[in-house]
Amino acid sequence: MPEHAPEPTPAPPTPPVPLGALLAHAGLGLRQIAGPRDPEPVVHWVHTSEMADPYPYLLGGELLLSAGVQLTDPDAYAARIVEAGAAALGFGVAPVYDTVPAELVAACERHGLPLVEVPPRTPFTAVARAVWRLMAEARHRELRRVSQAQRGLATAAARPDPVPAVLGQLASRLGGRAVLLGPDGAELAAAGRAVSTPVLRALTRLAGVVSPAPADTPGPGQAATGASTGTGKGVASATDTADGAQLTAYALDGGRDLVLALATPRREPGDHTVAGVAVVLLSLLTAGGQDGEGTHRDAALVRLLLGADPAATAERLGGDRWTVVHARGTGHGTGHDGGRDGGTTPFATAALGAALGSPLVDPAPDGTVRVLLPYAADGVRARPGWTLGVGEPVAPAHLAASDAQAARALRAALTGHRDVAVHRPGPLTALVPPDEAAAHARRLLAPLDGAPELRETLRAWLSAHGGWDRTAAALGIHRNTVRQRIARCAALLGDGPERDGPDLPADLDDPDVRTELWFALRALP
Repeated sequence: MPEHAPEPTPAPPTPPVPLGALLAHAGLGLRQIAGPRDPEPVVHWVHTSEMADPYPYLLGGELLLSAGVQLTDPDAYAARIVEAGAAALGFGVAPVYDTVPAELVAACERHGLPLVEVPPRTPFTAVARAVWRLMAEARHRELRRVSQAQRGLATAAARPDPVPAVLGQLASRLGGRAVLLGPDGAELAAAGRAVSTPVLRALTRLAGVVSPAPADTPGPGQAATGASTGTGKGVASATDTADGAQLTAYALDGGRDLVLALATPRREPGDHTVAGVAVVLLSLLTAGGQDGEGTHRDAALVRLLLGADPAATAERLGGDRWTVVHARGTGHGTGHDGGRDGGTTPFATAALGAALGSPLVDPAPDGTVRVLLPYAADGVRARPGWTLGVGEPVAPAHLAASDAQAARALRAALTGHRDVAVHRPGPLTALVPPDEAAAHARRLLAPLDGAPELRETLRAWLSAHGGWDRTAAALGIHRNTVRQRIARCAALLGDGPERDGPDLPADLDDPDVRTELWFALRALP
C-alpha cells in the first residue's frame, strides 16, 4: 500500500464539469451544504473510496464519493482531501449515516472543501455516470469550438492582410488579446480587447522567455513545451498570470524570432490547440526568405550599394521587361483604415507583393505601396482591399518612367473609383492630372477673367493657327476686331501672374507660348 501520493499530474484535455452542472441535474438530487461556491469548483473525474485516509489514492481534481464507513476524525479527513487537491467531497446519506455529520460539515467549511450531500436514492454509480456524460457533452462542444476556430483561422490566413486577420480571429475566438511581438519586444501587430499596462509588461517579459527550438530538437507535437523559466533556449511556449489575466507566449518558427503573446480572461482546455493552429499559420506568414531568390536579392542590393549600374543589376533579378504597380489600401478586407497613411502594415504589403508575384515591395509614408514586378505584367487583376495603378512594361533602364505612369494610373483609379487602372499611351495632356492642369490654367488665364469674349477669341485664333480671316469668319466678327482682341489678350497675359521681369506683352508668335495657352484653354470648360 503506497504511503505517499504521487506528484500531481496535469489535468486531462477533456473539459472539466462545473460542480454546479451536477447540482443542477434533477435526477441526482445533489445539494451543496458546505464549502466555497465562488469560484465555482470544477470536477475532472470521480473516485469512490471508503479509506480513512484517501490522500494516497487521489490525483487532484476529483469528486470524492464516500459513505463515511471509516470516518473517525472529520477534521483530519477533510484536511487530507484538500491537501490531495480534490475538487469536492460527495457524502452519501445511508447506509452508515442518516444525515451528514455536523462535524464533517464544520470541517469542510473550515478547510474550504465543497461538501455535497448525496441522497439515499442516488447511487454513486449514477453520479459517476452523470459526470462522464457531462464530460462527453463538454468534449463534443469543445471539439466543435476548436474545429470552428481552425476554419476561421484558415480563412483569415487567406485574406489580403493575413497576419492582422489571423490575430483578430484568434483574439475573437479566445475572448482576449493577441499580440505579435518582435525580437526586441516591440508590438508589430495586435488585435482584441485592450489590456492593462501591467498585463502588457508581463506579456513582454514572458515573450523574452520563449524561443524557437533548435533545428536538431523535436518540432511541435513531438515534445512537450518548455517551462517559463531559464534562458528560454528552445522553449516553445510559456504561461503566466497578471492582473487577473491568463498569459501565454508562443515562439514562432520562420527565422525572425517573433513571438505570439495572448492575454485571456480564462484558459479553456481547447485554447492551446486553437493557439497552436495560429502559431503554425503565423510562422508561415511571417517566415523570412531563406531560398535562393532571397540570396539573389541580397546580392543585387550589395551591387547597387557598391555602385553597380541599376539596369544591369535589375537584369540579374528578372527578365528584360519590368512593371511598376502603385497600390493604395481601401480599408475593406486589408486590416487598415484607408486613411492618409493607409494604415498599411508590413504584413499587408508583403501579402500584396506575394499576390502579385513579387517580393520587391516599397511602402511609402503616405500609404502608397509600390510593387516592382520583374516581368511584363499585361493583365494585373484587382486585389480585394486595394486600388491599383499599373505602369507600362519597360526595360530596366526605363523603370522611372513606368513608376511615374503607375502613379498617374493610381490617381486615375482613385478618381474614377476603379479597382485597377492601367496606363495606356495617350496625348501629352494625359501626363498631367486634370485637377492640376485646371489649376495651372486658371492661374495662367486669370488676366482674362471677366472678359469671356477675349478668351473665346483667343481659343478660335489659336485653333485657326493665327489666321485673322478664318478666326473672324468662325466668330462672325470683323478681322480688325479679332486683331484688337488678340492684342488685348497679349497685353493682359503679359501682366499675368506667370510672367517674370518687366510687364511686356506676351509673344503670341512664340510657338511655346501658343502651345501653353492652347493646353490651358483645353483644360478649362
